[in-house]
Amino acid sequence: MTFARPEHSIDTDTLPRMPAWVTSARVETLEDVAFLSGAALNHLHVVLGCAEVPQALLRERLALCAAEACVAFSGRRERAGELRDAAHLLRPGDLPGPAGETYLIWRRAVERPVAVKALGRALSAFEPGQIATWLDAGVGAPVKRAALVLEAVLREAPRADEAALILADAALAQALGWDHVVPLLAAGLKRADLRKQGDELKLACHRALVSSAAEAVRLSTNLARRAAHLKAVAPKLRAKGAADAVEIFLKQDAVAPSVLPLPDRAARRLCNRLVDLGAVRELTGRDTFRLYGV
Repeated sequence: MTFARPEHSIDTDTLPRMPAWVTSARVETLEDVAFLSGAALNHLHVVLGCAEVPQALLRERLALCAAEACVAFSGRRERAGELRDAAHLLRPGDLPGPAGETYLIWRRAVERPVAVKALGRALSAFEPGQIATWLDAGVGAPVKRAALVLEAVLREAPRADEAALILADAALAQALGWDHVVPLLAAGLKRADLRKQGDELKLACHRALVSSAAEAVRLSTNLARRAAHLKAVAPKLRAKGAADAVEIFLKQDAVAPSVLPLPDRAARRLCNRLVDLGAVRELTGRDTFRLYGV
């Protein structure tokens, strides 16, 4: 993501918090909710402009939340841990399953800058021209654009929930000047919201963005703090390739030791060392086939 940097420097302990009135206000009219969502998105924009926030890692973590929501919309029960396993423990020739594929689609959607070609790679079931037409359906203010794109996709492809939500987030990102998709809508919307139209859908999107932007701010602050700690302990790591391994942890939600640029045993030792230093967490609770993340 590319943002104008704030004029003042913000360290990881003083990243600005979302004002309480944004999330605690109880309003019903479209105008009032639109005001709150605008305030929430503006605050998120400021936080995302801080260099301390690990942008790629944040997008991956939000993509996991979005995938979990989409899986729930489809009536499946896979949660975050199962989605991580489906994506990170695949062997050559294995299929990720429907839930795992949903997660992989979201990961592909956030890894490249917003563009029809990049979105086409993530949403390979649709033609680039069709994707471009849907994105062109969004006109007006950012949230209105996102709602119009969401409605346009679901009108033509009623079962393409993840595609609709990805393209709605893409339209929102383009309107806000963000160069990557930042998954926000899926985690804040309810299944029934996806069948709404017009002002009802706009209202649902505004409400969703108030809550999801607040959660993204909280997550940004947490990841900025944990990333700073990982960078601080990095000089203590003596393994060859440790610096490259740290960069991988700063970009990916979950990491299997096998993907690190070290021999297998050394990679597992490095992961255990980082856990001991409090720099990463073991995410599975298993003794084998473990995954680690900031």
